[in-house]
Amino acid sequence: MIGGRLLRIGAGAASLLGAATVERLRGTPAEGSQLPRRLRITLERLGPTFVKFGQTLSLRRDLLPDTWLAELRRLQDHVAPFPGAEARHAVEVALGRPVEQVFGAFETEPMAAASIAQVHRARLPDGRAVIVKIRRPGIRVQIDRDMHALVGIGRLILVLAPRLQRYQPLRIVDEIWANLRKEADFRQEARSIRRFGEAFRGWPGLNIPDVIDDLYAEAVLVQEMSGGLGIGHPSIDGPRLAQVLIDAYLHQFFVVGFFHGDPHPGNLFVMPDGRLCFHDFGLVGYLDGRTRRSLALYLQAFVNKDAAWMLDAAVDLGLLGEPIDRPAFIRGIEEILSDYAALPLKDWSLAEAVLRVARLGSGENFVVPHNLVVLMRALYLVESALRTLDPEFKVLDTLLARGGEMMEGVLRGDAAASAFTRLKTEAALTAQDLPGMIATWLHRAQREGGGPLLLMRREGLESLEAHLDRTGNRLALAMIALGLYVAASLLMLHSAGPRVFGDLPLLALFGYALALWLSFRLVRAVARSGRL
Repeated sequence: MIGGRLLRIGAGAASLLGAATVERLRGTPAEGSQLPRRLRITLERLGPTFVKFGQTLSLRRDLLPDTWLAELRRLQDHVAPFPGAEARHAVEVALGRPVEQVFGAFETEPMAAASIAQVHRARLPDGRAVIVKIRRPGIRVQIDRDMHALVGIGRLILVLAPRLQRYQPLRIVDEIWANLRKEADFRQEARSIRRFGEAFRGWPGLNIPDVIDDLYAEAVLVQEMSGGLGIGHPSIDGPRLAQVLIDAYLHQFFVVGFFHGDPHPGNLFVMPDGRLCFHDFGLVGYLDGRTRRSLALYLQAFVNKDAAWMLDAAVDLGLLGEPIDRPAFIRGIEEILSDYAALPLKDWSLAEAVLRVARLGSGENFVVPHNLVVLMRALYLVESALRTLDPEFKVLDTLLARGGEMMEGVLRGDAAASAFTRLKTEAALTAQDLPGMIATWLHRAQREGGGPLLLMRREGLESLEAHLDRTGNRLALAMIALGLYVAASLLMLHSAGPRVFGDLPLLALFGYALALWLSFRLVRAVARSGRL
């Protein structure tokens, strides 16, 4: 079973590599390439795990051209629902009670089915309408099995095509694997829902459907049912809701520090009372205090059209890796800003500007961190939703008006308060210990002959020593293998020693075998290190 699955995955990867080689030999232009379509079809044939893999890969605007992204976004969860009897059994196993004790009514026919889970309507004993999200049986095992195989194939491809290392494919696979496992754990989604509900408690324009207490587990999630109109419906108050949406995201980015990462039209709707409702918290992004501060500075630099400031903020944010050619990057950012200067304010796109700056560093062996990938996706979708709600909405005007508030939010955050508290504590402790520290320093100076005693500490020498040790071992291994190849070739040439298989020198064959084994170990060690 596992061997057959591995063969299917390997055959799919080999087919794509073969097609890429043919197109390269023929000189096929990028706009005429069939590779994006072939990749999508291959992922669909490999099943749910690879469909989710492709959907997650479609977020990587920092890595893939628009034609590839457009094709990957066509991936759909065309998965048949699993039987209602299995769904009932999964609920009973996860919650530890019969379905009849948990719900007053439970619909065995699912209202929606996807690769990770399917959703059923239900009603609690007190009459409240809820939805029940049930994980597909065996999906966790399938994810781990398929991603293990993908990692193995990725390592083999890096050995055959080491130039691909600049894109850090194994790191990307590991990130996607980790996030697929999070998405398959509904306890994580329940915590996210609760955090959003707490963050927006008291906001009159927003609604976050709550999780039902004690009715969620790793494989089952029960949540309040909500419904309403789509954000493109003509009867809603679009301009008001656009302001609600951008206020909510500024609060998420700069005050809360985590955000809904998938605000596409299917996950946003307007309730009958006019509130904007968020749905599906499987994909969320996190921004620590330093990242929030860097993002606020980046936005300030963008609205003030300061290229040098944008470059510094982009490096701090993680969009660009150092070292960089500063004058060249400033010229690139100035070109981006000049393009926007020719557009009306309503057509300015912060998401597009973030992407274009990130792509300036595409040749620097650097990949944008996953939290910023989710951020870029959220920015694109938010801007699209804003234009759906109000085609004349000027994002830049709102950023200009709220710039000061954003910085205040960053400085008022819990991290900033904690930093000031630590500073006061450390200063008090230092003041208490300072006399003794000075006395010790003077005593040592007197003991050393009266001169000042300066101590220098060099950090990182242990890792450097280990790196040099590994490098030396690999060089020695390579020299030994080379010597064996030469010696075996001489033995083969002179037919020295005993023979096997007719006329083949035994010692030469042994030398070749040992040299090949050492070469394999060397290649495997280099592949595992990720550095050639």
